[in-house]
Amino acid sequence: MDKFANTTPLPAFPLWEKLKKGNQLVSFDLEITARCNNNCRHCFINLPADDAKAGSTEIPFAKIKDIVDQSVRLGALWCLITGGEPLLREDFFDIYLYIKKKGLLTSVFTNAALITDKHIGFFRKYPPRDMEVSVYGVTKKTYERVTRKAGSFDAFTRGLKLLLEGGIKVRFKAMALRSNIDELPEIAEFCRSRTKDYFRFDPFLHLRVDGDEAKNRQIMLERLSPEQIVAIEKADPGRSSALKKNCNILINNDYSHINCDHIIHCGAGEGSFSVSYDGFFRLCSSLCHPDCVYDLKKGSVAYAFKKFIPKVRDMRSDNKEFLSRCRKCPIINLCMWCPANSHLETGHLDTPIEYFCEVAKARARSLDLSNG
Repeated sequence: MDKFANTTPLPAFPLWEKLKKGNQLVSFDLEITARCNNNCRHCFINLPADDAKAGSTEIPFAKIKDIVDQSVRLGALWCLITGGEPLLREDFFDIYLYIKKKGLLTSVFTNAALITDKHIGFFRKYPPRDMEVSVYGVTKKTYERVTRKAGSFDAFTRGLKLLLEGGIKVRFKAMALRSNIDELPEIAEFCRSRTKDYFRFDPFLHLRVDGDEAKNRQIMLERLSPEQIVAIEKADPGRSSALKKNCNILINNDYSHINCDHIIHCGAGEGSFSVSYDGFFRLCSSLCHPDCVYDLKKGSVAYAFKKFIPKVRDMRSDNKEFLSRCRKCPIINLCMWCPANSHLETGHLDTPIEYFCEVAKARARSLDLSNG
C-alpha cells in the first residue's frame, strides 16, 4: 500500500518562537456554522444546510468581531475559519475580511463544493494562509457514498479546479473510512499530485457533539478496525517511525508524568482555543463537556483563556479504573483516548474506551513495543 501522507518543512517564523514560550495565545478556531451542504456518514457536527434552528443560533457577525478583537489583544496570530461548511454563511466574506484585516494569518476548512468565481477573485485579492479541502473519494461512487449527496462529487471537482487554477494555496485532508478504504491509495496520490504543501489523513472518527444516537451508530459503522488502521500506518514509514519515537512523550511537559490524577494530559488550551458555532469557548473543538465550556455571550475571551482554561486543565479524576489503566499506561500516546473523546463516547471525562485501547495495542505490536 502506498504512503498516505507527506510533509513539507515549515519555514522559520515568529509564530513558532512564540509557541516555544508557552502560556500565550497563538491561534484560535472559529466555527461559524454547524450547517453543511453535504451529509457525510462520519461527521461529528454537520446539520442540514437549511436547518433554521441551527442558523438562528450561529454567532452573529457583531459578536464574531468582538471575539476576534479580544483575541488579537491577547496576542493571537492565526485564525482558522471552520464549520460545518463555512461558505454557507451569507456573511462569510465579511467575516473573513474582518479577520484578515486584523492582521491574522487566516485558514479556511472547506469541502470546496460551494466555491465560485466570486470566491476566487476574493481570495486572490485577500489570500488565505491556506484552504484545507476535504477529499472523501476520487470517484463519484465513493465520494457520494460518503457524502450521501447526489451531485456532490461534480460540485467538489468543479470547486477544487477553480481553487487550483486560481492559484489559491490548497492543502488536503481525508478521513479513512470503511466507505473509502479501498480508494485510499488513489486519494493519497490525487492529493499529493495537486499540492506542494501537505496531505494528511485521519483514521479516528469522533462521535457527535450533539449526541445524536442514530448518527453515532453510523459513525461507529464507518470506523476502521485496529488491524486496518495499523496496516495503513505501516504502509507509511514516516508515520510509523514518528509513532514509535513519540509514543511515551506527551504534548505538554508540565503534564507529562503518568500515574497522577489529572484528567487532561494533552495540549488542549495551551496557546489556542476553539469557539463553537453558537458562541461557546472550548479548549479544543471536540471538548464540549458542560464543565469544560464557557459562554462567550456572557463573558470575555481574556477570562476564558487566562482563568477558565487553568481551572479545566486542573480537573482531577477519582475513577479507579481510569487511574489504574489509562494514567499508568506506557503506550497512552498510541491511543486516541482523551477527555473529549471519553465524554463523546461515554458521557464522562475519565472513562477508558475499549476501541481506542485496542488500536493502541495493535500499534504497539506493529511497532514491536513490549506492551500489548
